[in-house]
Amino acid sequence: METKQQQREFVRKRKAEFAASCTQERKIAISEEILSRVECLPQFRSARVVLAYNSLGDEVYTPAFLNRWFRSKTILLPKVAGDNLTLHPYLGDESVDVGAFGIGEPLTPRFIDYEKIDFVLVPGMAFDSCGNRLGRGRGYYDKLLGVVVPDTALRVGVCFSFQMLPHVVTEPCDVRMHMVVC
Repeated sequence: METKQQQREFVRKRKAEFAASCTQERKIAISEEILSRVECLPQFRSARVVLAYNSLGDEVYTPAFLNRWFRSKTILLPKVAGDNLTLHPYLGDESVDVGAFGIGEPLTPRFIDYEKIDFVLVPGMAFDSCGNRLGRGRGYYDKLLGVVVPDTALRVGVCFSFQMLPHVVTEPCDVRMHMVVC
């Protein structure tokens, strides 16, 4: 049986192959196709408060998505605070600065009306068709999704198609996605 670490190594190799064979423009175009499928979901259309993420270089690219929606929906971004993530509104490019792990983190005041979150866009190293998610190994999202985000919020994992695995190794603390879009 594979371990989470073995799965992470496998996906890291796939990401490196993808990066070597794909221009930034093509990666952005593929990301836009993925995010347009998210934007067509009725749950996204009706959502008022969306927890999203500011992408790292190897993730589905989100800056254009964030800028498209922050004026009409409350878009929240996570910010690393020790071993946890705090949530903050995204108010445009000027509202973020480079933070932990080189991620653009919000400079805005903390958002604490968690029960208002109705849609969550979640990155991952890998997913499977059952909605299981493989993270980077620090448990940030599992803690956030398991404690802070209400159960009523739709959790949508997003990834490139090569990040879909037949089965993701899970532990009891892992939070499953309601759906995965790739």
